[in-house]
Order: sequence, then structure tokens, then C-alpha cells
Amino acid sequence: MNEKEIRTLLIAGLRDSEIELQAEGNKISLVLVTEQFSGLSRVKRQQLVYKLLDQKISSGEIHAVTMRCLTPAERNNVA
Repeated sequence: MNEKEIRTLLIAGLRDSEIELQAEGNKISLVLVTEQFSGLSRVKRQQLVYKLLDQKISSGEIHAVTMRCLTPAERNNVA
């Protein structure tokens, strides 16, 4: 799995975002912070991210994704 490609996909779809990406084998863990998540439910946020990664998931390059999707305000309020 190419972490740089995954990061590029996420940056293209979630402009002005902060991305933490950890990969192990075909599993990735993400923390994404962007204003684009404002007003979206947790499910809608995750659907947006899955849509960006769909080709990598469909090909089997990514098997499992764990993610935290936050707005900047939510990130600042997390203890």
C-alpha cells in the first residue's frame, strides 16, 4: 500500500485538512480534521472519506479503515 497515494487522495477530497495517517499492512488508521465536516453526522463524514478511498478499498489494497473525523472546533474541545 502506498501511503503517499492515500494521503494525496485525501488531500484532494478534503482540502484545507489536517491528516494523520498510519498504515500497517493493508489496514489504515486516520485522524482527519477539516471544516468540511461541519454540519455532517458521523456517518456522513465517514461516507465522504470512504468515497475518496473507494478504489483502494475495492482493489483490496486497503482492507480496513479506522477513522476519527473532526471539525477544527471539535478537535480543540477533545481532551
